[in-house]
Amino acid sequence: MKKTSLYLLSFVFVSCLLFGCQQEEKAGLSDNTHHVDPFIGTGFHGHTFPGATRPFALVQVSPDTHIMGWDASSGYHYEDSVIYAFSHTHLSGTGIGDLGDVALLPFSGSDSLKPVATFKKETEKAVPGYYAVRLENFGVNVEVTSTDRVALHKYTFDHPEDRRVMLDLGHILQPNWGHRLVGNEYMFVNDSIVEGTFKTKGWAHAHAISYRISFSEPIETVYQYIGGVQRNDSLFLKIDSKEDLKFHYKFFNNNQPLYVKVALSPVNPEGAERNMMAELPDWDFDKVRNEAATVWKKALGKIDIQADPQVMVNFYTALYHTMIAPFAYQDVDGKYIGMDKKVHQATPGYTNYTVFSLWDTFRALHPLMTIIDPALATTWGKSLIQGYKEGSILPKWPLASNYTGCMVGYPAVSILADLVAKDLAEGDMNLWTEAGVRSSVYREDLAKQFKGTRELDLITRHPYYKEKLGFVPADSISESVSWGLEMAYYDWCISQIASKAGNEEVAKTYADKGAYYKRYLDPETKMMRPVMGDGSFRTPFNPRYSAHQKSDYTEGNAFQWSFFAPHDMDNFITAIGGKKELETRLDTLFTTSSQIDGREASGDITGLIGQYAHGNEPSHHMAYLYNWTDAPWKGQEYLDHILQEFYLNQPDGIIGNEDCGQMSAWYVMSALGFYQVCPGIPVYTLGRPMVHYAKIPVTGGFFEIKVHNNKAKNKYVQSIKLNGKELQTPFITHTDIVNGGKLEFVMTDTH
Repeated sequence: MKKTSLYLLSFVFVSCLLFGCQQEEKAGLSDNTHHVDPFIGTGFHGHTFPGATRPFALVQVSPDTHIMGWDASSGYHYEDSVIYAFSHTHLSGTGIGDLGDVALLPFSGSDSLKPVATFKKETEKAVPGYYAVRLENFGVNVEVTSTDRVALHKYTFDHPEDRRVMLDLGHILQPNWGHRLVGNEYMFVNDSIVEGTFKTKGWAHAHAISYRISFSEPIETVYQYIGGVQRNDSLFLKIDSKEDLKFHYKFFNNNQPLYVKVALSPVNPEGAERNMMAELPDWDFDKVRNEAATVWKKALGKIDIQADPQVMVNFYTALYHTMIAPFAYQDVDGKYIGMDKKVHQATPGYTNYTVFSLWDTFRALHPLMTIIDPALATTWGKSLIQGYKEGSILPKWPLASNYTGCMVGYPAVSILADLVAKDLAEGDMNLWTEAGVRSSVYREDLAKQFKGTRELDLITRHPYYKEKLGFVPADSISESVSWGLEMAYYDWCISQIASKAGNEEVAKTYADKGAYYKRYLDPETKMMRPVMGDGSFRTPFNPRYSAHQKSDYTEGNAFQWSFFAPHDMDNFITAIGGKKELETRLDTLFTTSSQIDGREASGDITGLIGQYAHGNEPSHHMAYLYNWTDAPWKGQEYLDHILQEFYLNQPDGIIGNEDCGQMSAWYVMSALGFYQVCPGIPVYTLGRPMVHYAKIPVTGGFFEIKVHNNKAKNKYVQSIKLNGKELQTPFITHTDIVNGGKLEFVMTDTH
C-alpha cells in the first residue's frame, strides 16, 4: 500500500468527536454521521467516490475526476485536481467501471466544447448525503445533495453575467476499456426543462437510463453540439442520435444561486418526471440536505459503538460504505426493467435491486445485513429469485438489468442458503431449489441467447466439466481451481436450500458435489493444486505464481486458495492431517515471503502478510481459521494487524478495492469481534474486537458487546462470556445475536 502522511482530522471534527457528539449521545440523539469520512477509500485502489447519495439509492451524484484506466472505476481518485463533470450514477469500489450517467458541469468564461474544471482539495467537503467543492478556474461553488431518485445541485457563480451549465451526453467512464455511447434521445421540453434517455454499452452490455432535468430559472441561450460540431441553424427540440450530444445552457444575469434537479428512471423519461414530482417537487436545498442527513443518521444508528476516535471514523465510514450497493433500480410507481430487458410492474412490497457484487459480498456484507437489517436481507433474496424468474438463471454481478457474468461460480445461492439457515427466507423453496440447480449447470440455451454480447461471460464451461468429470481440468480452461472450490461450496448451498424444500434427492446429490473440493487437495503439498484432464496434478507447480485471468486461480495463487472449504471444515482438517497441520499451514501462509511470481500477476493481490492478501476476498476468512486449531491467539494477532494497519483514516486507507461494501463489512463485523466463516451455517467465530462497547438493535431487543481492558497492547482474548456464562469455544450462533443478550470479552497482553 502506498504510504502517505496521515490524513488529519480537522479541529472541528475532532471537537465534535470529543465533545459535541457525546452531548448528543447523552440526550439520546447519537449522530454517527459525524464519524463518516467519504474520502476514505478514494485513494490507492479503493475506488470509492465521495459524492452525495442515500442508503441503497439509485442516484449517486459525484464529481468525475478520472475517466480512463483502472482508477476510473468509480469516476473519482483523490490525487486528481480536475473535474470533468458531475454525473449521477456510480459504482463503489469495483475493479471494473461503468455508469457515470447524465453529466453536468457549471462553468463561466470558457469557449471550449468540453470545459474542464480545476479545484483545490481544501475546498472539498463531503458528508453523508452532501458534497461541495469550488471550481477554481470558473469561479463557481458547487453543492449537491439527493433523494433516492433525484439529485439537487446548487451553483453559486462569481460571475453572474456568465452563468453556464454543460449537459454532457457523451460523458462515460473508462472508454479505453470498451465503454461507449450507443444512443441519445433528447427533448427540449421548455425553457427550463429537458429530458431524454442515455444509452451506453460497456460492462453492462445494454444500459439505458432516462432523465428529466429541471432548472430553477429559464434558459437564455442554448448552444448545441452534435458529434462535436456546433449547430447554430435552429434549436433542436428533439434529437434521436447515436452521436455525442453536448449542450451549453446560458442563463440570464442573476446574482442568486442556480438550482438544478436531475431525476433518473431505469424505464423512461415519464418515469423520471414522476420520480421528481414524488420525491422533490420544490427547490429547498437545505431541506433535502437535512432530510438526507436524517436518513443517514437513522441508517448508521443500526449499530452504536464506543471506541477510540480512529476506530470510530473507520467503523462508521465502513458502515456507510456497506450501504451504497446494491441499490434500488425501480421507479416510484413500481416499474422497472427486468433481467429479460422488459418493463415489469413490481408487486406491492417488492423492490428491484441491482449491483450485486455477489462473489465479494456473500462473505460479509450479506451476513452483516441479516443482523442489522434482516428485512432488507430478505428483500435482496427476493430480488435474486425474481431475477431468475425473468432471466432463467440467478443473477451474477447484475448491473442495470444486465448479466455481466463477472467472477466465479454462482454465488447467489450462498445468499439464499444463508437466508434459509437464519429463517429469513420467504417464498417457494421449490422455486429456490430450481433456481439453484439451473444456475449450477452449463446452459447451452443461454450460450446461444447471449452470443455476441457481454452477457455471454455468464456462461462458462466450468460447470460443464464439473458435472461431467467431477472436477475442472486445468488444461482445458483457466481458473480451474478457484471455480472448482467455489462450485463445491455453492453446490453445498443448493443442498441446504433443497433440504429446506423437502427435496431430499436434490439435497443429497448436491451435498455429494459439495465434497468435490477434495479432488484438488494435493496430499504432498497440502495445497489446492490444479488437476489435468488425465487426473494428474499440474507439474511443475509454483504456489506463488499468478497470471491475471490466465492461471489456475482467480485473482490469486495457490497460497490464497488452499483454505477454501468453509462448508466442510471438519472433513477438510482431517483431510490435510488434523488441526495441528492446519495451524502449521496457516503459520506458513502468514510468515512466508510475500513475493508473487509471474509477470502478469493479478493487481488485486494487495494487503499482504506473507501470502495472505487482505486486499482481495479469497483471504478474508483465513485469520479466523486459527479458531479451528489450538492456537486461536495467533488469529487474534493477525486480526489486530489487519484492523490496525489495513484500515486507516486517510484517502488511501482501504488496502484494496472496496468491492461494493465487502471490505468494509469485514471491518464492521471484525471490529465488533465476530465473523461468519461460512454463510449457510448460522455460526459466527470470535476474534479480536476493536470497539469498547457496541449496541445493536435486534428482533429480541438489543445485542450488546462489552470489551474489558481494550487497549492497543491487549490484542489477545483472555475470556469470553455470553449472557454471563463463560464460553468454552470461540463460537456463537445467529440466534444468540438476534435474540438479544450480552457478549463480553476480557482482553490481555499475553496469550
